[in-house]
Amino acid sequence: MQYFIKYLFVVASLILPLSFFSQNSKSHLEKKKKKLEQEIALINSMLKETSVNKKLSISQIIILQQKLKMREELIQTIQSELTKINEEIYQTIQTINQLQSELVKLKSEYARMLRHAQRQQSTKGIEDLIFIFSANDFYQAYQRFKYIQQYSKFIEKQGKEIIKNQKQLQEQLSLLQQQLQEKQQLLNQEEQEKQLLAEEKHQEEQELQQIQKKEKELRAELEKKKKQAQELQLAIKKLIEEEIKRKKEEAEKLAKMKAEKEKEKLAVKEKSKKNTEKSSEKPMVPVLSKEAELIGNNFELNKGKLPWPVPTGFICANYGEYEHPAIKGFVMFNNGIELCSNQAVKVQSVFNGEVTGIALSPMGGKLVIIRHGEYLTVYSNLQDVYVKQGDKVNAKQIIGTVMKNEDENKYSLNFQIWKGQQTLDPKFWLIN
Repeated sequence: MQYFIKYLFVVASLILPLSFFSQNSKSHLEKKKKKLEQEIALINSMLKETSVNKKLSISQIIILQQKLKMREELIQTIQSELTKINEEIYQTIQTINQLQSELVKLKSEYARMLRHAQRQQSTKGIEDLIFIFSANDFYQAYQRFKYIQQYSKFIEKQGKEIIKNQKQLQEQLSLLQQQLQEKQQLLNQEEQEKQLLAEEKHQEEQELQQIQKKEKELRAELEKKKKQAQELQLAIKKLIEEEIKRKKEEAEKLAKMKAEKEKEKLAVKEKSKKNTEKSSEKPMVPVLSKEAELIGNNFELNKGKLPWPVPTGFICANYGEYEHPAIKGFVMFNNGIELCSNQAVKVQSVFNGEVTGIALSPMGGKLVIIRHGEYLTVYSNLQDVYVKQGDKVNAKQIIGTVMKNEDENKYSLNFQIWKGQQTLDPKFWLIN
């Protein structure tokens, strides 16, 4: 009996980790791989449109380099999947070996019990009675009677468990076959992606050579865009400073009103005291509106969970200072991230808030600023805007459409997050 219980524990301990712990990370890798494949497909369509114009641009190089990064990340993801599937195959083989070993022992024990039962079959009834009636008291006799019953049931149950675990062993063998097929598919995909990566790197080298021939002309173009970008950042900063000032004035006004009401309340209380009457007036408690509480608290708590401001696209320019990928030594700076797409996608608010500013961008198009408590989100390079200043908006509410940059033949949105006058990297706030 003890051996049988030990056997069940061993089987459970072997199978549970395989069926539970590995699935979460495996599912995450599959989702990541699918997302990267979709982004690469989007970039391919953008590059195809750019090549139709037959105009070599810096934008084309940036998009191509972004695709290389995604391709490398996709290969790494496939390699991680291969590592995971190898671990699962190893665990499955270990489980199969252990199950086979344990089943051999279990069958041997079961056969031994059956042989013993057959030898004792002719005299079993008499021996059982002697065993029961030789007890010292009635309680012991009853316990011996129950033991004989349980032993018989155990032999029967053990036989059923052997059949059940043989089926379980067969299932593990089928699982192993599936895992081996999946591994081969991943190996084939990895080889294909490596070949594509080599081709794309060769294409990048050719494009860079063409770009470097026109470096002087392109540097002048970049200087112009850099100046426009700086003007945009100054315009956004000015709007945010004005918004902070407005909020501060509102807070001071609210504090003044509160002080006056407190003063009135104290006067009423003093008068009531003189008249020896108890005031029935309830004390005024300053409270934030439900909306302000949701905007102020939930935005920060949702870091890493906010929806993307566009339904499709990819990051084509990162936050902060970075060297231009095509022109060495040329430093760029971004207070947010640039999201590129191949069409005029709709732009949505990433969280509940209030539209506090709408303005024309120095780079063309329009920009919208939305307040979320002490945080602000900025959406610039919009063609159309569907909201107005003072509007309350919900998360995922459409606020406009992305404008097309005709020179570079691309649609891009500059998205920023501010806390007071400090910029934050949006990548850490948007859901992965």
